[in-house]
Amino acid sequence: MSQRLVTSSDDSRIELCPAEISPQRLPAHVAVIMDGNGRWAQSRGLPRVMGHRAGVEALKATLRRCSNWGVKALTAYAFSTENWSRPGDEVNFLMTLFERVLERELQALEAERVRIRFLGDLEPLPARLQSLIQEATKRTASNDGIHFNVCTNYGGRHELVLAARRLAERAASGELDPSEIDEQTLAGELFTAGEIDPDLLIRTSGEHRISNFLLWQLAYAEIHVTDVLWPDFDREALVRAFLDYQSRTRRFGGLVV
Repeated sequence: MSQRLVTSSDDSRIELCPAEISPQRLPAHVAVIMDGNGRWAQSRGLPRVMGHRAGVEALKATLRRCSNWGVKALTAYAFSTENWSRPGDEVNFLMTLFERVLERELQALEAERVRIRFLGDLEPLPARLQSLIQEATKRTASNDGIHFNVCTNYGGRHELVLAARRLAERAASGELDPSEIDEQTLAGELFTAGEIDPDLLIRTSGEHRISNFLLWQLAYAEIHVTDVLWPDFDREALVRAFLDYQSRTRRFGGLVV
């Protein structure tokens, strides 16, 4: 993949892959659980929503670096099915923030050939946000740059239930023989259909759990946990994650000879 920059038009910096990282052993697909926005804000005496704003900037920078360094796909856990239980003001702020970011950044994403998709149950989202998501998806669908997947109103268990339901409906209608259902068939019914599985999962804020995220897709991902809160996830933190990944021996259940 050619070196690309995902940024605003007034920023011409291009950050190449650091010398200490082997470009031949980069994870093709990186998934991130962006945890710690609220704690970051509270530790500074700020409202929690300010942490979410700072988190957007960290995500933009991470997408930019992944694109420039040669990663083919980045999947971010933006809003889970469980996040609706947060205070109403915070949820409303997040929905408005998603809308503003899409409006502001879509042109730059197009210019840098980023393909963006929103993965999850999108129907409960505000109508305006759904419209912006549809526009962004359509306008970037043919782009040949990094695949940027934003998991919005996403839950791994819900995704598997929906996939099972669709397979059952196809079997009941006679379209599908139940004996022919295999891993590939099920994967084709997931929100991530057509995307390679993540090689690396990055979890910030020191939490050691996957929080109902990509339960099927993360089966063989390497997991990197950092104490860094998401808004502070910078170049050095990403380098450490990649170096940690490149230090692993990936066996996929087998043995290394």
